[in-house]
Amino acid sequence: MLPVAILAGGLATRLHPITETIPKSLVDVAGIPFIVRQLDYLQHQGITDVILCIGYLGEQVKALVGDGSSFGLKVTYSWDGPKLMGTGGALRQALPLLGEQFFVFYGDSYLPIDFRKVEKSFIHSCKPALMTVLRNGDLWDKSNVLFLDGILIEYNKRNPIPEMAYIDYGLGIVSAVVLKDVPLDEPFDLADIYHNLSVQGDLAGYEVFERFYEIGSLKGLEETVNYFQKGEKT
Repeated sequence: MLPVAILAGGLATRLHPITETIPKSLVDVAGIPFIVRQLDYLQHQGITDVILCIGYLGEQVKALVGDGSSFGLKVTYSWDGPKLMGTGGALRQALPLLGEQFFVFYGDSYLPIDFRKVEKSFIHSCKPALMTVLRNGDLWDKSNVLFLDGILIEYNKRNPIPEMAYIDYGLGIVSAVVLKDVPLDEPFDLADIYHNLSVQGDLAGYEVFERFYEIGSLKGLEETVNYFQKGEKT
């Protein structure tokens, strides 16, 4: 399967005071650091290679995860450096580790989804990138995807229109070619790359029907803890 890039370099200010001394990836979620839950899940999906894009307090993540062998994975690291590079800039820096095509998702997300089916859909699409989408109706965040009859027409995080009923689910597949022309030292948002691809007709869509979980906010953390606690009681 394709390698996976996890974007985990943010400052996590919305989780203060929890993340004043630890990175978001190490936040306790029902007794287990969140990154451990993510890596265990990826290993069970059949993933073998993970690239962690880290920055703020990232040395703590590396100290826990190491080379990934204890999780049955090969884990390598790409560092933000002295300044925040944004999600797109972090991926651009990590390209030498990622190969020609790769999954990407966020260090605060837990996504109940079949990665193999997403990869198969990407291959069949013959497009340079794919975004998973969930019918949202402004439930978890502002809807930002126009998705009709299985076709992703537009993704627009910055200026969504009322007709948009879907949201970026959080898992994508990206071809390195769409990032190679971006300056290496320039911070930018992956959302802008996705937007440009969508209006050019180069962004495939894959519809998901089960909600995502995230620990990017205190409310999201509480919901994610409840999700795991319920699962472990059954």
